Amino acid sequence: MAERYDCHYCKESLFGKKYVLHGENPYCVKCYESLYSNTCEECKKPIGCNSRDLSYKDRHWHDGCFHCFKCHRSLVDKPFSTKDEQLLCTECYSNEYSSKCFECKKTIMPGSRKMEHKGNSWHETCFTCQRCQQPIGTKSFIPKDNSNYCVPCYEKQFALQCVHCKKPITTGGVTYHDQPWHKDCFLCTGCKQQLSGQRFTSRDDFPYCLNCFCNLYAKKCAECTTPISGLGGTKYISFEERQWHNDCFNCKKCLVSLVGRGFLTERDDILCPNCGKDI
Repeated sequence: MAERYDCHYCKESLFGKKYVLHGENPYCVKCYESLYSNTCEECKKPIGCNSRDLSYKDRHWHDGCFHCFKCHRSLVDKPFSTKDEQLLCTECYSNEYSSKCFECKKTIMPGSRKMEHKGNSWHETCFTCQRCQQPIGTKSFIPKDNSNYCVPCYEKQFALQCVHCKKPITTGGVTYHDQPWHKDCFLCTGCKQQLSGQRFTSRDDFPYCLNCFCNLYAKKCAECTTPISGLGGTKYISFEERQWHNDCFNCKKCLVSLVGRGFLTERDDILCPNCGKDI
């Protein structure tokens, strides 16, 4: 007597019928599809033994149901993208969601090189200098009035020229006597130190740091012999071609301040009226 060969699930004989092995157990087609077939995401029907099962991230489709959500073209063996769990062909995805070129307004296709600046995107060939129309690529550029310029073109068209070295000023700079200077070119006439960011004064239209100006041109205090700058509201006393710092204008004997008071002189000394009464 022949050995029975039955469906593992419904126990019906499989002799002369089509069946499927799952593990080591045979199943009739009906039981197999009921128990193990995946459900198609599109039509919600089982994907039977005679159908091709296409899967993506634990989701399954009949090959006839695997198509673009927008244009319904088949995606079988073609590149595709997803958005909100919907399948999209590359063209539909690009038209719907990819960046648009700020210059030509066309879609920047996925995988193509694009340039980005301040929230806008360009095709690499569309990101050009406004003046010379050459692609900027990865080179430095300067934006102005919603346009972009390569550095050489910007310098030729817009940059001020330093009055000292005659070269363009591209960043920062100093204005002195209504003329532009590079910070590195705006130096003290005396010591050649940079004057940008510090107090300075001028003599015959030449700039000087305070130290050089005081050492070269300021009057010297008759008492302490250091320069009296007279800058920034500094107060001093002048008498008969001699000058004193306010703090130095004191009686030679008792050292009382004579600022705003009467005084007497004895040779090079100044005296308060009390100390000078015996002169």
